Amino acid sequence: MIIYNVTVNIDEDVHDEWLDWMRKTHIPDVMATGLFIESKIAKVHSDDDHFSYAISYLCKDKHTLQQYHDIFAPKLQREHAAKFEGKFAAFRTFLDVIESF
Repeated sequence: MIIYNVTVNIDEDVHDEWLDWMRKTHIPDVMATGLFIESKIAKVHSDDDHFSYAISYLCKDKHTLQQYHDIFAPKLQREHAAKFEGKFAAFRTFLDVIESF
């Protein structure tokens, strides 16, 4: 299994709009690709006042994640960037799950 994680730091002035859009539009659009098993959004807590979130998507393997990146990610990332241009910073990582308990 692979966890695809997107961490986003969003500006306070668009925070509520962004979170609503992520819940109602973006994450459902990603899940509608049929490539992910589940998704979660988590608030990142830190000592500063930033609004940061980690959005995690679980898929079965690297090939499936590559399909997402090749076919769907460019359009979905463009939509996010256009809607919140200059108001966020994001970085993406993927993790191989080696064991679940």
